Order: sequence, then structure tokens, then C-alpha cells
Amino acid sequence: MSLYYKIWVDGIVKLRSRPQNAGLWKFFAMTFTSMAMALNLVFILFILSDLGITTGILKISVNLFLGTRLDAFVSFFISYLLPFLLINYFLIFYKEKYKKLINRYPYYGGKLYMRYFVSSMGVFLAYIFIAILVAKRSIG
Repeated sequence: MSLYYKIWVDGIVKLRSRPQNAGLWKFFAMTFTSMAMALNLVFILFILSDLGITTGILKISVNLFLGTRLDAFVSFFISYLLPFLLINYFLIFYKEKYKKLINRYPYYGGKLYMRYFVSSMGVFLAYIFIAILVAKRSIG
């Protein structure tokens, strides 16, 4: 949990320090960090699936918008993003717990937070890119 809190504190302090984030830093912190966590989970599930391991994690499929991309987004939101939003809210923002955490954990100038976020996005995108290349080679 220590690394989790260190990443959060680093991101919160960095986002709060930027004047253009005034009033929106909580939204940005929740959105970006929860998205990174959700993509990490999806990446792990992809890897496990490729290895033939079933995880038993429920994916909720939504078909409200006639199979459009909006359905895919809503399914992703409910299945993967919403749980992290709720967990992060209660562990970080509920009763302003982040204020205590800021006093307890060091600030790394936003570098720890950015490493986590960029590496989460980069690994996921690299996996998707490689999966597409492998699929094209096996077809052609």
C-alpha cells in the first residue's frame, strides 16, 4: 500500500501545484490514476487470457446503443474503471484522507506519478500494437 499512497501523493501534490488545475485537480487525479489502474488490470487479463488462464473476473456487456463504440465504453467503464474510481475515492478522497497522506509520504516532484501513468499507458499500448502485428502475420 505504501507505493500506492506514494504515487497518489506525488500526483496530487503535482496536480494541485499547477494553477491551471485549480478546482479540477481532484477530477484529474481520479480520472488519470483510475484509468491507468483499469488499463493495467485489462493488460493483466489479456496476458492471462493469452496464457489460457481464466480469471473469473466479470465483464459486464452493455448493449444500449445498438452495438456502437459507446456500448464498448460503457462496458469498460462499468467493468473496469468504476471499481477503481470507487476504491480510489474511499482510500484517498473520502473524508479528505489525502491531506493526512500528503503529510506522511514524500513528494517526488511528480516524477513517480508520471512514471506510473506513462508506463501504464505505454505497456498497454505496446501490447495492443504487438497483438495487432501478430494477428496480421497469422492471417497473412
